[in-house]
Amino acid sequence: MPLPTRVAAVLLVLALPACTFVKMAPGAKQVQVLATAPTGCQARGEVEVSVTHKVGFYERDDMRVRDELELLARNEAPGLSANRISPLGPPRDGSQRWALWRCN
Repeated sequence: MPLPTRVAAVLLVLALPACTFVKMAPGAKQVQVLATAPTGCQARGEVEVSVTHKVGFYERDDMRVRDELELLARNEAPGLSANRISPLGPPRDGSQRWALWRCN
């Protein structure tokens, strides 16, 4: 493989972790993220979301993975008439479970 091709391939791999793969869905902007389960709200269900946390031997930035997991959970909430979400545990291997709530 010629040197310029190798350099381009390396630069592409290095730029990949900077990409955000998850986009906000309509209605997700109004969904609030809570640290714990709220009181006085109706449970609307649970979801498990996942993103790529590893590309080959490269581990993606932990904060970026967490942000994308949260955004995916927020994207799911409007479909279940939820307006709040709370994590059911920490992320593990690029996956995380969330509780969805409907609060007045």
